[in-house]
Amino acid sequence: MGGISSKEFLRDYWQKRPLLIRNALPGFNGLLTRDELIQYACTEDVQSRLVAQKKSGWHLKHGPLSSDDFAKLPKKQWTLLVQEVNHFLPAARNLLKKFCFIPHARLDDLMVSYAPKGGGIGPHFDSYDVFLLQGMGSRRWQISAQQDDQFIPDAPLRILKNFLPEQEWILNAGDMLYLPPKYAHNGIAEVDCMTYSIGFRAPSSHELMTQFLVYLQDNLVTEGRYADPGLRLQVHPSRINAAMLSQVDSILKKIKWNRNEIENFLGVYLSEPKSHVYFEPPTNPLSPASFRQKIIKSGVQLNLKSRMLSGANKFFMNGEIFDVGNDTYPLLLKLADDQEILPSSNMNEESEQILYQWYINGYIEVVK
Repeated sequence: MGGISSKEFLRDYWQKRPLLIRNALPGFNGLLTRDELIQYACTEDVQSRLVAQKKSGWHLKHGPLSSDDFAKLPKKQWTLLVQEVNHFLPAARNLLKKFCFIPHARLDDLMVSYAPKGGGIGPHFDSYDVFLLQGMGSRRWQISAQQDDQFIPDAPLRILKNFLPEQEWILNAGDMLYLPPKYAHNGIAEVDCMTYSIGFRAPSSHELMTQFLVYLQDNLVTEGRYADPGLRLQVHPSRINAAMLSQVDSILKKIKWNRNEIENFLGVYLSEPKSHVYFEPPTNPLSPASFRQKIIKSGVQLNLKSRMLSGANKFFMNGEIFDVGNDTYPLLLKLADDQEILPSSNMNEESEQILYQWYINGYIEVVK
């Protein structure tokens, strides 16, 4: 963090103001090549976008892409963006571990972009915090705290119409720029370059409310049914009468929740895989006894796509809740925090059963 401690960063910069960090990762030049990124963009279950700026305006195409899409591109002014690179590149998980001073519950993904000279996606806002780490090449970043959020009409992206840069820097390999939410920014490739964007989740209040109501719908158990044995004749049959209003009001007041329900909701909601993510069970699964021996010898790690969070004597794994005993909690907490358990024989029967079930589900893997 450029000589700033994590504690100082959270106190002085997180969600407050930008921070440019020169040589944040000395020697860093990226995790993959341009051709490897293009190959991922042409894969069925990888989310990608191809953005090109032409005389006719901005053009956007969603993946999966094909070799023909890249053959038609101009030499300059286009950008390839690939989401969730941490789902299929082990080195990406190691990179994200450097940001574990931010809670796992806030992390979204690692997006990698490639652009030839002049490439970019236009000035825009993000509604979340982001670290922009430069890989190969160099990129000019312009930023602004402006409040004007008018967008170019009919553009396929939310590109700011009146962007007024206040500061700008050229970032080279290993440099990093932190931006809090709603800070306007524009990145333009100085030469062929790749940028690694570490983004953090920031659901809107409306989304949290909506998803919590969905959670309650699935988990709230109530008895009774609307009834009106004392129904009286109405002059206006179209009127919703006072008795109905009062009865429904009393029914809705039965909807209650506590902090435990909120914790369960957040654990399920924030660890649940996105709709396009799926897990593949092991082709030739080990027996429980062989699995235990492998853990003792090699350890286990989360599948790259897995999201695991911890609560009070419980864990949330890919949208599921697992209550555990006090003896099991420390071992699984290590897995949740570090995304791996080193070779260990410190397992009880409960932890063995849970880990084996996760292994069969494809949620965890034996370290090779």
